[in-house]
Amino acid sequence: MSYYDDTYPTVKEQKAFEKNIFNKTHRTDSEIALLEGLTVVYKSNIDLFFYVIGSSHENELMLMAVLNCLFDSLSQMLRKNVERRALLENMEGLFLAVDEIVDGGVILESDPQQVVHRVALRGDDVPLTEQTVTQVRKTILASLSAIKFKSSISLLTVKAH
Repeated sequence: MSYYDDTYPTVKEQKAFEKNIFNKTHRTDSEIALLEGLTVVYKSNIDLFFYVIGSSHENELMLMAVLNCLFDSLSQMLRKNVERRALLENMEGLFLAVDEIVDGGVILESDPQQVVHRVALRGDDVPLTEQTVTQVRKTILASLSAIKFKSSISLLTVKAH
């Protein structure tokens, strides 16, 4: 979880709060809860739970828009395979998506298409030394494919003359 204020200043308090949220929400079908003076909107999918939490004065619809944007963005990025294993293998994408949606608790974006587009752009701009092995592999394979494609065009052009 990302905390944007000092409501729960210690890791121990944060873990206790997270456990309390999970215990109150994991058996219900509703999407909104009030807990410890906070508004909690949540969604579960297979083996994951997604939460967006705001003060009791926050608009539930805005919090739900953030939650839906995050979930829909991840769904697009993971090709509708939003489950624990896929998410763990693509944590950098999750963090980039959250950075595009919220900054310091301020909502920046609620359109999943825009988030996915920006995450893709930011992923391409990461220097090679800061990329994961998977990202480097994808970059190399994409470069090789582009070289092969250009070579086939050149060969086709030569043959056509």
